[in-house]
Amino acid sequence: MTSELRGAVAGTRNRDIAEYALRLGDDALILCQRLCAWVTNAPTIEEDLALSNIALDLLGHARTLLSLSGRSDGTNRSDDDLAYRRTERQFRNALLPELPGGDFAVTIARQLAYTHYTSLLYAELAASADEGLASFAARAAKDAEYHRLHASQWTVRLGLGTEESRRRMQAGLEHVWPYAAELFEADDLTARLDTDGTAVAPARLQAAWGREVAGVLTEAELMVPAPSWQATGGRSGLHTEAFAPLLAEFQSVFRQYPGGVW
Repeated sequence: MTSELRGAVAGTRNRDIAEYALRLGDDALILCQRLCAWVTNAPTIEEDLALSNIALDLLGHARTLLSLSGRSDGTNRSDDDLAYRRTERQFRNALLPELPGGDFAVTIARQLAYTHYTSLLYAELAASADEGLASFAARAAKDAEYHRLHASQWTVRLGLGTEESRRRMQAGLEHVWPYAAELFEADDLTARLDTDGTAVAPARLQAAWGREVAGVLTEAELMVPAPSWQATGGRSGLHTEAFAPLLAEFQSVFRQYPGGVW
């Protein structure tokens, strides 16, 4: 292989890693912002602190992944650059993290779907051939396991609670479930990275995710939803109507005071 060809192959791989890290980083960043809305609004003080801590974990994940993306794509953009200087169509998060969670049961349903996915994903990604992704995943897997347990316990608690909590939890699952399938969508990027051991093709995780989540719902005496449609588009920059206001709020201080330092 000539040096020019090796350079081209390495360049393609680095761009793929940058895009993959961007997707995962955007997932974590946007869900962090959604969970921050529960600060001072959660059902109990303990839960206020728990959701705040989960949001902080996600922020740390996002910073690491966005920084990795900026290094890998050759632009050397920082995590702040990628968080604050992109437009709505440039974000690559799945649609699930951006869903509003104004009802606590909807938030828990969203957490249940997302955390069981990341727990499985990071456990496998820790064996990545890319040192940056492997190092991140090894640390993040511990956080994801706690997040998974938190969501599972609350699902059971609401499912076995009052008639009203059960009704709301089931309704939350029905609302969220059409968005879960996007987490496992296959495309050329993840196929390439999975083949060379750099990343994990998300479709390989779907069966285990389904079994784990079904086990939680059985314990909670809730039904596994069977949605008639599946959301898609987030990985291509096509987002829900709720995303633009969320992003505007998130970026408001940076855009109001560009170059500000605290």
